[in-house]
Order: sequence, then structure tokens, then C-alpha cells
Amino acid sequence: MTGDGTRTVRAGLPEAEAYEPTLPGPVFAAHYHLPGDAVGPYTYGRDANPTWSLLERAISELESPGTDAETVAFSSGMGAISAVLLSQLRQGDAAVLPSDGYQLLPALIERLTGYGVTVRTAPTGEDAQLGPLDDLDALGQRTKLLWLETPSNPGLDVCDIRRLAEAAHARGALVAVDNTLATPLGQRPLELGADFAVASGTKALTGHGDVLLGYVTCHDPRLAAEVRAWRKTVGAIPGPMEAWLAHRSLATLQLRVDRQAATALALAEALRDRPEVTGLRHPGLPTDPSHRVAAGQMRGGRFGCVVSFTLPDKDHAERFLTALRLVDDATSFGGVRSTAERRGRWGGDAVPEGFIRFSVGAEDADDLIADVLRALDTASDSAPDTDAASGADTPSGADTPSGADTSSGTASTGAGG
Repeated sequence: MTGDGTRTVRAGLPEAEAYEPTLPGPVFAAHYHLPGDAVGPYTYGRDANPTWSLLERAISELESPGTDAETVAFSSGMGAISAVLLSQLRQGDAAVLPSDGYQLLPALIERLTGYGVTVRTAPTGEDAQLGPLDDLDALGQRTKLLWLETPSNPGLDVCDIRRLAEAAHARGALVAVDNTLATPLGQRPLELGADFAVASGTKALTGHGDVLLGYVTCHDPRLAAEVRAWRKTVGAIPGPMEAWLAHRSLATLQLRVDRQAATALALAEALRDRPEVTGLRHPGLPTDPSHRVAAGQMRGGRFGCVVSFTLPDKDHAERFLTALRLVDDATSFGGVRSTAERRGRWGGDAVPEGFIRFSVGAEDADDLIADVLRALDTASDSAPDTDAASGADTPSGADTPSGADTSSGTASTGAGG
């Protein structure tokens, strides 16, 4: 299989068996028949499940086609992220994380710091995480793990995975990449040199807004075993129904990702000349600061379904969201139904009050763009006369990092997806 569409439709399916379904239904089992010694593929429900096994095989085929890999599925993206960080880092180790990544990373940084791990952070853009690697070298401290998130959420900055992975490996460090926004069809971190590809399957991978899921994929069986042991220890296992729904959803991944990426780029183009819109970001825009790097490592023009931009202030953003008819005011991204939110409401991201994270769904592009432009007109037409005089939020400009350095480890209070 060479085509992405063929691969997603067939990924992880068992050998055909007469009179059996193509994709077996979920297996609900806490225990299995286990004669003799406690060995075998399925011994207890916290260790393994046949439904997970098929999903994990499918994800491995997408993240690493043609090369052996192991995937470990989790009950959420944060379960997967925590498993990598907490299974690999020990007291006295050092790690470099993004300062503008997912908003619960600061909570993990605080916990790691409390465990005696030295954490340094830097923004995603312009490969700024090379700086902390050099700083730790200067201090004579060996970096154990470099964590990348590209494109970053919600600021959509991009870093050069291959360049950073080479720099980290030269120092003896492991590299993990949060691939949530890109999906395996848009970017393959393991091919670019990463040791771990990590993602929240809650979002674009499953794409229907009805499953919480996460996963970690590795080439190295030893690393996969360490992550799997952490899952077993803390019990962060996916339910069989969630695993089955996720596997079912993979069949349409290529169709969804291609349509959403094309519409996201069209929406970004339509927003470029709107006077009330500042800080417009989408890696597919030729004018975006991240476009050159993104075009070099993201596959098939799939630059993701998310567009971010800033409106003049909180009230203006709320009027815009209220005026939308085809877009749900909801957190998370990657679903077939478009969503948008004022990201500052969660309090965990360094963004202006008027910052909008917009997730493009599978609606017809013309309908969706018309709805967005109409809502922008409505929000501007209904603005109080005092809006112009009161001043706008500081825009999240194209060359301004979307997150400040969080080396101090202050935990986020937000919980949005």
C-alpha cells in the first residue's frame, strides 16, 4: 500500500476470515481465560485488549509506514504526554520543552521540577529550543529529553524537527514530538528523527468529537515497553469502545484531513484583508513566518485544520462567536464540525483576549467562509461607539511568540482542549 487513502482505510485490519466482520467489534473484558502460567497476549484488562491491539497496529502503520514501530494507546492525549515525560525523566535529569505548547504543559513542568528535574523552555518558532540545549551544555548538565510541539497549539508556530532532533541526539538526548495538529498524514516525526511521536487522538485523528484518546509511537521497542509499563502502572488505559470508535474513524482520515486543510487555507486567505483581523496565522499561507519550514516537513500540502487570529478585544470576539451559524463555540479542534473559541477564556495561554482559535470542519468551503465573513460584519456593525476609542488588544503578531518562557514552572489554570 502506497497511497494515504488506501492505508487509512486498511490500517490495522485483521486477516479476512469467513463470516466475520472486516473490523471486529469492541472486546469488553476485564479478564481472560488464563490456564497455567500468567503469560500470553491477553492476561488482564489493564495490560492489553484485542481492540486496542488492532488500533495500535493501525496507528503504527500510519506513523511509520514500511518500518516496524510500536504504538501504545492511552485514555487521553495528556495520558500519552505524561507517560513519555514521567517514564523517561528522573531526579537530576534535564529536559527542554516549548514555552508556547499545549496549556497543560506548565502543570507538568511544575510537577517535573518538584521531582528534581531541571526544565528549560523556549518558544517553538525559529528553532528557539536550541538555545536551552546550549545553555544546559554550558552548565555541564546533560539533556535527557527534548519535547517539541509543531505546529504549536494555539499559536501555530513551526520548528524544524530534523534540525532539532540532530542537535538533541548529538547531546545524547531523546526527542518527542507532539504531532496532534498535523496528524500522521500531515507529518511523520519518526521519519524526521524523533524517538517518540505523541498525539491526542481526541482531535483530528478520530475527528468526530466523541472520543478521548491518546497514543505514543516509537521505533525502539525498549522505549515502547517503558511507556507501556507506565500505562499499566497508572491505569491510563483506553476503553474498548473508544478504541473501536477511533479505529472506525481512521478510515475517513485522509478524506477529512485533505478537505479540512484545503478549507482552512481558503479561510485564511479570505481573512487576510479584513481590517479587524490581526495576527493571522496558518502554516499554509505563503506569507506565514512558519511556511518555509512547514512546507519542508509537512506532507501533501496538509498544513492542518486550524487558523488563528486576533480580533480587537474580548467583546468583539464574543460578538463574532455569537454571530456564527455554522460554527460551534467549543474547545478542541480537528472535528468534522467547525468550532471556534476565544482561547483566552481558559487562562492558560499567553494570548490576547480577542485571540480566536478556529478549527475548520468538513462543511462546504463557500458556506463556511460566507458564514465567517458575515459574522465578522455583524460583530463590527454592532460594536459600541466606544470600541475604537478604548483601544484593541495587543495583536498576536506574526513575529511575536504565542507563549512566554515558563521556566519558573507556573501551572496553568486552564483545561481546554
